[in-house]
Amino acid sequence: MTTSLQTRPAWLDAVRFDSAGLIPAIAQDAGSGQILMVAWMNAESLAETAQSGRAVFWSRSRKRLWRKGEESGHVQRVQELRLDCDGDVILLKVEQLGGIACHTGRASCFFRRLDTGDNGSSWTTVDPILKDPALIYK
Repeated sequence: MTTSLQTRPAWLDAVRFDSAGLIPAIAQDAGSGQILMVAWMNAESLAETAQSGRAVFWSRSRKRLWRKGEESGHVQRVQELRLDCDGDVILLKVEQLGGIACHTGRASCFFRRLDTGDNGSSWTTVDPILKDPALIYK
């Protein structure tokens, strides 16, 4: 997975991709600060994201670029890109169009909370489905 850009931007040299050429990318709502999702980027998707202002990820399952919202219409407009102190995680501060980031039809992929009690621990769904996924993905 190498960038197919004519000239690799120099700023990509500071990014520490893993042995598969990927880096984890956290999408955060620029207004509320809510974490929306985590995905993967390669050099090509990161460069395209920076150039276009639209979140582009690398789909490990499809083995191709995934332009967020290409099927659902739930595009992420990137307001800011940040690189963590070790250079191995990207943070995208985004405007989430349509208010849905998760393929389950929720605002965020982080909709389950671990609840602990006398009978043990379990995951509880705490955020509602905003739109039936069957209506989003046809």
